[in-house]
Amino acid sequence: MPPAGLYSQDVEEVVPSMEQDYEKLLRETIGDLECPRGFKCITEGLEKLCEAEELGPDLLVECLEENPSACLFSLHFGNRYYCECPLRIYICKKLKK
Repeated sequence: MPPAGLYSQDVEEVVPSMEQDYEKLLRETIGDLECPRGFKCITEGLEKLCEAEELGPDLLVECLEENPSACLFSLHFGNRYYCECPLRIYICKKLKK
């Protein structure tokens, strides 16, 4: 078993690389996407995410915003609004936020 100090040092080295991996994946997901909100979901540390809920293992994410029809990425189907923003879907599915 490694000494406690070594383990803490290893964690400190791994966490920034994990954040860099997420940043890289987010940038790849963004691609050429244009966002009417200016990508606030990532530029403000995931603090300004629109309300959404994951719906099962598929790529379905329900939009829970108060006025979902105002969003360019919302899709109305039946009695629900779904999010079509690939970045928001990624954040919801992979980061569970």
